[in-house]
Amino acid sequence: MLEVIQPGLETSVQDYPGRIGFWNQGFPPSGPMDSWSFRLANLAVGNPAGAAGLECQYMGPTLKFLRDGVIAVCGADMQAKLDGEALAMWESIAVKAGQTLSMSSAKSGVRAYIAIAGGIDTPPWLGSRSTFHKAGVGGMGGNALKKGQVVPVAQAKGTPGRKVKADSRPVFSTDKTWTIEVVPGPNDDWVDAAGHKQFLATNWKLSSKSDRTGFRLDGPQWTFAEKAHKKAPEHGAEPSNIIDQGYPLGAINLAGQTPIILVNDGPSMGGFINPYTVPSAAFWKLGQSKPGDLYRFKSVSVDEAQGLRKKLNAICAPASIA
Repeated sequence: MLEVIQPGLETSVQDYPGRIGFWNQGFPPSGPMDSWSFRLANLAVGNPAGAAGLECQYMGPTLKFLRDGVIAVCGADMQAKLDGEALAMWESIAVKAGQTLSMSSAKSGVRAYIAIAGGIDTPPWLGSRSTFHKAGVGGMGGNALKKGQVVPVAQAKGTPGRKVKADSRPVFSTDKTWTIEVVPGPNDDWVDAAGHKQFLATNWKLSSKSDRTGFRLDGPQWTFAEKAHKKAPEHGAEPSNIIDQGYPLGAINLAGQTPIILVNDGPSMGGFINPYTVPSAAFWKLGQSKPGDLYRFKSVSVDEAQGLRKKLNAICAPASIA
């Protein structure tokens, strides 16, 4: 249904929650970085919330529709236009065969999502259509969209004119500063009290050396608990080294002195400590922040993190569509 005229910057097929159950074999979940916007886009066109759609980052694609359909664009404002006319975001729009959707650079946020009634119909791989770029699996041949490709879409009628309620949409930072929730652990006991205090009091800058594998942060030096200095040699020489262990999704992985948040395409294990973990309900903020933005971390309990997840899931539901 979709002919790729211009691919944009790493536009990819994703679904939600992604490729679950294979991380121990080296395949992360992948899926949309901002699942809030992604799920609402799908619901707006009448799809299940997790149906496969397109994730666009920084600069969106130009797509020609090869048959009639219904679409919705949510997330970052990439100044979407249909045949040169401004396209309303956060609502379902009828499109005709031969029309062209064009998107440019993001004015706010980083990632926009295009949902199409019926959902993108590429072959699933290990139960998901999500693109995992570094292994070349899922999506359109395991890669971002390329000029000239035709993206298949399943048949569905869809309903135009459905809008995401204003109070159900995520609010992006306007001052380049984000409050990101974190849960202490699993290796918080390797950092001393001064290190924890400094971590939570610092405005950490998102580095340009960041991608869907990990978000690298720039900030002050860490200080460590006694156990990080007096440990068995098999743990490694650096205070942040530990015997290889499994990593949780969202782990703030301390590689030497550099914290790296392991996001959707991150590794499942390694030999560095993880003093904090970003819960899944805060991932949308990571997905909509850009290099140079500042993160201020807020410590929450496991129960609070689960409450945030339940609240987000309740928003990403049909009741949010008018």
